[in-house]
Amino acid sequence: MRKIGKQEIEDMAVGAALLGTGGGGDPYIGKLMALQAIEEFGPVTVLDPEEVPDDALVVPSSMMGAPTVMLEKVPSGEEAIEAFQKLEAYLDEKIYATFPIEAGGVNSMLPFALAARLGLPVVDADGMGRAFPELQMVTFYLDGISATPAVIADEKGNSALLTTIDNVWTERIARAATIEMGGSVMNAMYSMRGKQLRESGIPNILRLEEEIGKTIRLAKENNVNAIQEVLKTVGGFELFRGKVTDIDRKTETGFARGIATFEGIGNDKGETLQLRFQNEHLLATKGEQVVCVTPDLIAVLDAETGLPITTEGIRYGTRCVIIGIPCHPKWRTKKGIETVGPGYFGYDVDFVPVEELVNKGGEK
Repeated sequence: MRKIGKQEIEDMAVGAALLGTGGGGDPYIGKLMALQAIEEFGPVTVLDPEEVPDDALVVPSSMMGAPTVMLEKVPSGEEAIEAFQKLEAYLDEKIYATFPIEAGGVNSMLPFALAARLGLPVVDADGMGRAFPELQMVTFYLDGISATPAVIADEKGNSALLTTIDNVWTERIARAATIEMGGSVMNAMYSMRGKQLRESGIPNILRLEEEIGKTIRLAKENNVNAIQEVLKTVGGFELFRGKVTDIDRKTETGFARGIATFEGIGNDKGETLQLRFQNEHLLATKGEQVVCVTPDLIAVLDAETGLPITTEGIRYGTRCVIIGIPCHPKWRTKKGIETVGPGYFGYDVDFVPVEELVNKGGEK
């Protein structure tokens, strides 16, 4: 058990944006919401999963929709409270704690904003170890935990309670409602017991986010190479160094989809790398060669500062370093690859671990 204040939130927001692989919502918006709530209501208690009673009801707090929409449709925070209270009323039970559904920019911060307002602790665990675009893409789905009953709520006061036959149907129905509600909503789903979270969740994700953010902050203060320090922290690999020469990005079917093209600089001069994304970066190719593919993590960092850049933040001319990070072992199982592998997203490539692709191409 520990208390989380402003500096921890600042560091976590940076780390969450990196692990969010371009998605998970704008970290700046999420950070401001968390900081405002902590300023008003005080620090938030963070629990290790082992500190949560076996039968305690725990529910993640998150948003769904296209990250690009949140740049103009900023949540008020009331939506998350509405979703939690409606779910508590349906279940006829008080929620013991909340936690992030994923390691994403806004989705790692929202639980703190909600927890501060409601006086709840936050559990140091999530359901991805990164960010993915669809609701069933969590380790809880791999372990048979139902997403419903679920409540989604928007800033206008609309809310909907869903009960579905499986988690894929939760995604389909909730996505359609999200589009009608303006492209982004807050939700309360995947209610479970403390024992289930310990068995199915990915622990210590908040500590890792904080460590990544602190690493980048201290690298700047000490005038050392932030990207090299980050790669040590996450066990990742530098894939490409270049500048953005084209960005084809559009918001459709409730997602931010597109392709970003980078022209190589330095040792990568003369090469071209393309990133394909659906909220999150899913496939990186250098020429015809795959250099990293989902479920492994692909992150875009500012070449000078080492700060992560989200898919909606990619701008023409920006000098970037693209890195690859091995995903959690749960995603490399047969069901994990079926759920979030390249085939699911329509890419005609096989999943090969990033460490093998790097060794085959020659590590930088």
